[in-house]
Amino acid sequence: MYRFLLTPRWWGINVFVLLAIPFCIFMGSWQLSRFEARVQDHRAAGEQAAAARTEAARPLARLLPVSTETSGKQATATGRYGKQLLVPGRELDGERGFYVLTLLRVDGGKALPVVRGWLPGNADPAKAPAAPTGEVTVTGALQASESPGANGVTAVGGLPAGQTGAISSASLVNLVPYEVYDAWITLAKADSGMRAVPATEPQGTGLDLKAFQNLGYTGEWFVFAGFVVFMWFRLLRREAEFARDAELGLVPEHDEEATVTDTEATAETETAAEATARVDAADAPQDADNIPVR
Repeated sequence: MYRFLLTPRWWGINVFVLLAIPFCIFMGSWQLSRFEARVQDHRAAGEQAAAARTEAARPLARLLPVSTETSGKQATATGRYGKQLLVPGRELDGERGFYVLTLLRVDGGKALPVVRGWLPGNADPAKAPAAPTGEVTVTGALQASESPGANGVTAVGGLPAGQTGAISSASLVNLVPYEVYDAWITLAKADSGMRAVPATEPQGTGLDLKAFQNLGYTGEWFVFAGFVVFMWFRLLRREAEFARDAELGLVPEHDEEATVTDTEATAETETAAEATARVDAADAPQDADNIPVR
């Protein structure tokens, strides 16, 4: 009864199933590993942030360039404050406000962006306290340059003069007349009545939408594998039932109806053909030799 499994059609079905199931399982396992890796990165970033609060601050040069290992570490730098900018549209504890960003000119003239604190409300230069004068030494959490669209960073342009949407060297280089570090720090203790801005986790280390997309894709691939198995057994069962009915000489009811319908249609076609032939014969011109003479 299962001899149909040796037909070319079923050879193709079986090969497809044998290839599809391992592929779906592999893809599901790979997506699951991606999700687990993001969970591990998130856990490691949290532990690193907690440890960074108790570690001693290190000179800025020893922590550059910023990476997932150095992000959040306490860095220290000495220099003189220069140009000050405002970063609007930043939330802190559910309240909307703005950052006060001041460029610190360190040895060699290169500038380090320093977030001195956060203030509520709309960005207003009159609200932002002036930066300390003279040489200062600052200590804060080291952060990587921001990317528009990440961690609440706005991608909207056309901001008023003296404001920037993202804290990044690519954005600041067009606003200040000196070279800017590809990093920034947020002070552990804010200046002049402002609230300190907490350090953020490095990008790609949180349980964000992409992490849960990986988890969703994991479920989809395993469902696909189960669906392939289900459809194979369903086709096998139907084919086996058909083969058994054929061996017993049974014809499904719908096949009998189709046979009767085909017979009636053939008879009607033949009747119509005969009627057409008679009409054509009557309309055809008669031979002159066969015309009776009176």
